[in-house]
Amino acid sequence: MTNERMPQIEIHPGRDAMGAAAARWFQQSVARGLQAKPRCRVIFGCAPSQDEFFSHLIAEAKAAPELWRQVEVFHMDDYVGLPDSHPQSFRSYLRAHFLNHVEVALFHPIRGEETVPSVEAARYAALLARAPIDVIGMGIGENGHIAFNDPPVADFADPVLAKVVEMDDVCRQQQVNDGCFPNLSTVPRHAITITLPAFARAGALCCTVPGPRKARAVHRTLQDPIGPACPATLLRTHPRAALFLDAAAASLLPAEPTRRV
Repeated sequence: MTNERMPQIEIHPGRDAMGAAAARWFQQSVARGLQAKPRCRVIFGCAPSQDEFFSHLIAEAKAAPELWRQVEVFHMDDYVGLPDSHPQSFRSYLRAHFLNHVEVALFHPIRGEETVPSVEAARYAALLARAPIDVIGMGIGENGHIAFNDPPVADFADPVLAKVVEMDDVCRQQQVNDGCFPNLSTVPRHAITITLPAFARAGALCCTVPGPRKARAVHRTLQDPIGPACPATLLRTHPRAALFLDAAAASLLPAEPTRRV
């Protein structure tokens, strides 16, 4: 794969400082997106790894509410079969951690409870395709996934912008490790996710990754060959990507090229 480049990398002492820096960068990207058009379109990842990012982004948004009234919000995935009201649906997470605190122009939820998930995925793909996505707030999974593009289903040349996937066991176990489900048997097996081309075509990628359980995935993201074995290596193909880490997530990285703050 050609045109490899390293993302901007910042390593912070702890999760709070990491989240604050990512939120500032994201807010600047929203403002940048609104310089040339009346609406900015963003996508958010929803997971405990993003808690500090959202906490600080609420503060950034409340300081510039006029910006966020011009922002359309998408989220990158949700479980098949879980209703909007389920506490582990990503719609529920996003409302609790951001949307209930900030006025936005529009929120486009993935309807994970729809009877035919493939139809819902196609509907969401069509919404994404209507106009460019300006910035994505994202994380990296323990298996190197971004959204629910696990290595077995990740496709850098995916023909669609959203699809139904079967999550691999490493991904499902992560949901237990994160405290979202009590055990593996309670984690849904399928999800609707945006695909890798949705990330590649976005104007900017703001990636926030904390914790020691993500250290190996971060190392692989920056050191492994670019490809679906570690989907997050896509960050090294994007012209405007920033990776915000805490010290634990960065513990396996060489000293350079990084920016420790």
